[in-house]
Amino acid sequence: MLLRLLKGTGPGVILTIILTLAAVWISAFHVQTVDPERYNLSEPMPLFALLKSAIGNNHNIEVAISVALVSLMAYLLVNFNTSVFFINERTFLPALIYILFGGLFPQYQGLNPVLPASLFLMLAIVRIMDGYRKPGIAYNFFDAGILISIGSLFYANLLWFGVLLIIGIALLRTGNITEIVISILGLVTPYLLTFSIYYVMGKDLGVFVWQVENNLFSKAGDYHFTRLTILALIFAAIIIVVSIVHLFMLLNTKKIKSRQTFSLLLWGFLISIASYIVIPSVSIEIVWIISIPSSYFLTHYFIFVRKRVIPEIFFSVLFILILLIQIWYLK
Repeated sequence: MLLRLLKGTGPGVILTIILTLAAVWISAFHVQTVDPERYNLSEPMPLFALLKSAIGNNHNIEVAISVALVSLMAYLLVNFNTSVFFINERTFLPALIYILFGGLFPQYQGLNPVLPASLFLMLAIVRIMDGYRKPGIAYNFFDAGILISIGSLFYANLLWFGVLLIIGIALLRTGNITEIVISILGLVTPYLLTFSIYYVMGKDLGVFVWQVENNLFSKAGDYHFTRLTILALIFAAIIIVVSIVHLFMLLNTKKIKSRQTFSLLLWGFLISIASYIVIPSVSIEIVWIISIPSSYFLTHYFIFVRKRVIPEIFFSVLFILILLIQIWYLK
């Protein structure tokens, strides 16, 4: 019943999303959530350092900005599907699911570098898909490279998602070497500008290089999972796997652009998982990026699966588990 009510686009759904956002983020306003060791905040990337210095140490303002960033991401998720229409259904579910996934780890709900970085990644994905059947050279990939690179100046590990540029060219284009070159130039450009600014301001360029290396390769702090969190993660993983399998079963029935969009999102999902497994500096904060494709996979599953009882149970249990995590964290 809950899922059925939330599939639409009426005012009631918007109200539910707002109430869910408030419920999921209430703990962040009451508890100091960000552990500096987990984000290398002792030596943050330049843009995140600039953002932090502008805000100061006001915890409530930091959390308010985090909520604003999540709200903006929720809007972008819905708008992307509305513009490309790859799910073939107008729905606010991607926004709601993304907000729910953000509640899995209350310790990461304060202002952190991954939140603004994930916004730039989402914008980059939009620009990549804008290159579909574009005549001539698609400079969209240059734009997408710049967006990913700017995001990495908040969260260095976003650089690994530069692979999505090459994957996007392989999916959408005919393998034009010029487009590969300009996408790499897009990735490099913000760093060249940063080096130039450091040089003009008389700052040590070696310090910037060390910051990037430290953020990319140093080991992130360990995260101690509670039993409730482990249960919620296992349950979420089961739903995500089921939704991906369901998507593959229907993929050939979709239009070419829809298939390519889902393929790009799947590659983004795989890069996120691989980053968490392989790269020492990547920790649980990657949930903010993994949640982007996962929100679409689950939305597609919840809308198009024929058996209505199972998805209702899946969604309701996930909803309850995440709310329990928030309640437990407030104790």
